[in-house]
Amino acid sequence: MNAIVRQEKFDDHKAVFDITELAFRNLEISEHNEQFLVERLRKSAAFIPELSLVAEIDGKVVGHILLTKILIKNEQSEHESLSLAPVSVHPDFQKMGIGAMLIQTAHQKAKELGYKSVVLVGHPHYYPRFGYCKASDFGIKFHFDAPDEVFMANELITNGLKGVNGYVELPKEFFEK
Repeated sequence: MNAIVRQEKFDDHKAVFDITELAFRNLEISEHNEQFLVERLRKSAAFIPELSLVAEIDGKVVGHILLTKILIKNEQSEHESLSLAPVSVHPDFQKMGIGAMLIQTAHQKAKELGYKSVVLVGHPHYYPRFGYCKASDFGIKFHFDAPDEVFMANELITNGLKGVNGYVELPKEFFEK
């Protein structure tokens, strides 16, 4: 398998929509609207084109990842961070390391752009291998209810979340239907 990761282009949007829908179609924990979330986030102020990446094999898009700007706020301060949502791999190409490749490349590009951290809501047994741990360990919380172990944060650089705590403020596009 010879996969490459590159920045998403406009011509990739249909493939990304289809892959995202397929990737989440049979997941019980999904609301099955992730493909629409990607479309909304692309049009938002939180969108960073350099952090919308696709995985391609033999010229065919087989995966996608999106990191968007968020804030972590408390009464005294606010800190810019990123949200990883979603990462999608076509079912025919899952369990081949493509998701890992997308995450690692996205992290590297985010560091190059000067970002220090990423937060997500995700599977507690998958994301720790990429440096994620409970966001609550940093004093970071989300405004909605879910088990603590699915709210995760990752420092892209040493001490990237030092002194950062509060609530994650996601773009409104996360909550639109």
